[in-house]
Amino acid sequence: MGFLFRRQFKRRHPFTIKQGDIRLGKLNRGWVDDWLEEISGTKETVGKNFDINKVFKISLVMFLFMGIIIGRAAWLQVIKRSYYYELAEGNRIRVERMEAKRGVIYDRKGRALVRNSANFLLYFVPADLPKDILARQAVIQRVSENLKNLKSEDILSLLSGIKPGSFESYQPLFIADNIDYDKAMTVYLESDNMPGVIITNKTRREYNWYGLSLSHILGYTGKINDKELAKFGSEYLPIDYIGKIGMENFWENEMKGVNGKKQIEVDALGKEKKILNQEAGQDGHNLVLSIDVDLQKKLEESVIAALQKNHLNKACAIALDPNNGEILAMVSLPSYNNNDFARGLTQEEYQNISNHPDHPLFNRCISGEYPSGSVIKPIIAVAALEENIINENTSFLSTGGIRIGQWFFPDWQAGGHGITNVRRALAESINTFFYYIGGGYQDFKGLGLERMVKYEKLFGLDTQSGIDMPGEANGFLPTKEWKEKTKNQPWYIGDTYHLAIGQGDILVTPLQVADYTAIFANHGSLYRPHLIKQVLNSRDELISEVDYRPIKSNVVSSKNINIVREGMRQTITAGSARSLQSVPVEVAGKTGTAQWSTTKSPHAWFTGFAPYDKPQIVITVLIEQGGEGSYIAVPIANEVLTWYFSQKK
Repeated sequence: MGFLFRRQFKRRHPFTIKQGDIRLGKLNRGWVDDWLEEISGTKETVGKNFDINKVFKISLVMFLFMGIIIGRAAWLQVIKRSYYYELAEGNRIRVERMEAKRGVIYDRKGRALVRNSANFLLYFVPADLPKDILARQAVIQRVSENLKNLKSEDILSLLSGIKPGSFESYQPLFIADNIDYDKAMTVYLESDNMPGVIITNKTRREYNWYGLSLSHILGYTGKINDKELAKFGSEYLPIDYIGKIGMENFWENEMKGVNGKKQIEVDALGKEKKILNQEAGQDGHNLVLSIDVDLQKKLEESVIAALQKNHLNKACAIALDPNNGEILAMVSLPSYNNNDFARGLTQEEYQNISNHPDHPLFNRCISGEYPSGSVIKPIIAVAALEENIINENTSFLSTGGIRIGQWFFPDWQAGGHGITNVRRALAESINTFFYYIGGGYQDFKGLGLERMVKYEKLFGLDTQSGIDMPGEANGFLPTKEWKEKTKNQPWYIGDTYHLAIGQGDILVTPLQVADYTAIFANHGSLYRPHLIKQVLNSRDELISEVDYRPIKSNVVSSKNINIVREGMRQTITAGSARSLQSVPVEVAGKTGTAQWSTTKSPHAWFTGFAPYDKPQIVITVLIEQGGEGSYIAVPIANEVLTWYFSQKK
């Protein structure tokens, strides 16, 4: 085009630039106008060969396209740099947890009650599993074949709820635990060719055999569930174990320890190749219980023998130190084997235990609520003495009961007991005496409902004792307002009489009974019952001891405590528990027979302490539907106390 232009220019305009045609460095204006006019005829030819508007549009498109590329690069390289860097590094560098060793539990003499044993556990890291569907299915099928009892459909079901690339896909997904050694080794050897499949060695709790009754005290650990995982957040992973009940649950924070961390480099299959950095953790604390294993076994054996002899199934018994509140033994029957739970139960096995009519998972010592029967009478007696309703010489005539209008409130002995004072009333459990001091009769004014409830609360009823294990019940003390609201009935004098002898709507736990018995044993101090004696570090060095100071001192006057103690001693020398005279030391106590059903036998109670002058032990026994306390509960106390102060000591 340029060549054509020049040829036309020369042919039509032969000229020579003369001096003066260019002035001051510019073309002569007239010459330029002539030239433009001459070439106007060539405009059509130039326009067809070069359109400046198209060049502009093409340049604009190219500019926008380059802008998009540069902007996207800036977004990825600058703004999202740290995000994608961490994501890329996450495929190469990961932080894994170094699990702390769980603390163990000893009895008061240092005998181990639990130990940590090897437990092979299998889990998946979903993000590392093959992306190819067929390859993934092959891995799952191989795992299923090795474990035998795990179906591939179950594994696929677990994986189906995890979104690829999500946070959960990088979290361990529990598949199976308690895997046999041979199977675990097979999976481990093949795991190099199975990306995302991890076999690891965690610890499982193994409880040493000292009798079934320790299961309620120690509890057990099990795999953490979704509810627990949501509650405790980042402290646990889905493959962790956690204390479920008992001491394992109550002292979880102390025993689980603090986990360490290690930063590792992984290959394309997610397998560890190199440790880059690690931070040590701290093993869990060890616990020393106040439990005496020898006494625990003896108490369990005695209760089981009594139940078998009388064709009964349910009972509980507690032994504690009245001078500091330490629980020396605690037996609740029937019980269960916590090793079965630690190893893992099938759904069917768990249902068989949880739905058993005798409720073996239920700790009757702290969670059972029962009418107290006559074991409440020491509190009613000391309340009447404190309020000057009676003194130690006040006497009433027992003729077999008292009558109020058409209602008759009987004594347990037909014809009555004759003239009786507070000591004899306690020793022989004379109801008439307690009808008088509780509700009054004729011109004699008794304590009344409000003052009885006041003293019962003072001795720790209607509230938890604060024992260091979960599941403790409150018990219950009725009031006028409660009866009007729940039963739509007024409070009658008969209700007061019933409360004075431990019948009606009153409910207590065996632990509460043992705890207030200790007040009479130690001359007036209320202690918090507890199972922990010491907390040790992982090297068994002392960290802390339990505070033995009483919750309350001088609950009531020492003089009135002594009067009641004398009555409880007469229970053994001349009353309803005379068989306990065979024990090598002097014993004091109180029997009880608690009505709770019109068609079933009453519950049998005994609570007492020994030696009488300087008590070392309180023992409380409850036999459900056992009948009279003197018949079945007292012999258990006799056997255990005789052993304790002869063979054991």
